[in-house]
Amino acid sequence: MTERTAMDDHEGNHEDNRADDRHDAPPRDGIVAVFDLEWTAWEGSQARRWGGPGEEREVVQIGAVRLDAARDFAETACFDVLVVPRINRLLSDYFIELTGITQQAVDSDGMAFADALAAYGAFLGADTEAVYSFGGDQNVLEHNCRLNHIPFPFSGDLFFDAMVPLARVLGRPPCSFISSDLPALVGFPPPGAAHQALGDARCIAEAFRVLRRDGRF
Repeated sequence: MTERTAMDDHEGNHEDNRADDRHDAPPRDGIVAVFDLEWTAWEGSQARRWGGPGEEREVVQIGAVRLDAARDFAETACFDVLVVPRINRLLSDYFIELTGITQQAVDSDGMAFADALAAYGAFLGADTEAVYSFGGDQNVLEHNCRLNHIPFPFSGDLFFDAMVPLARVLGRPPCSFISSDLPALVGFPPPGAAHQALGDARCIAEAFRVLRRDGRF
């Protein structure tokens, strides 16, 4: 399996995880957030659509940043938590190699999904006007609510797919790149580790920032 195929496998099938594209570009004022998830994966799981025995897209990490759109998306706060999967508590070697997230880290620092979700909701607060992810990660978040038998606490109208406006501005087909490709495509140093949720969220945020300053957003 090539590195690119491995990355695509973890990112999932964006056609099945498509968020609303109501925004041609992010707003020019107000508080917005960008978030990213890392979820359980195995070699070949994307091709199987997580259909192998016991395979589920269980959240392992939630990373997010709050941004002030009126100040060129200046970061005002960040969020980074590990989550203990309920069904597959043991991470696959494939996942560990891809993300760098170790079993020891999850065992020692991970939270139950319900607690992590509550903490994430508190981080977003009542003043966040829009939440962006790359390819519709809120669908995986909602799936994990079903897996854990808890209600999804957010309005679907809150979420937007950052891939849609970024693909348009960059002149690339949607689904032809992933969030960790943005430093090379837009032209900025990687703001964190690829395939770590906070690092990937910051990639999206920095792309917003650079493109806004360049007058392309």
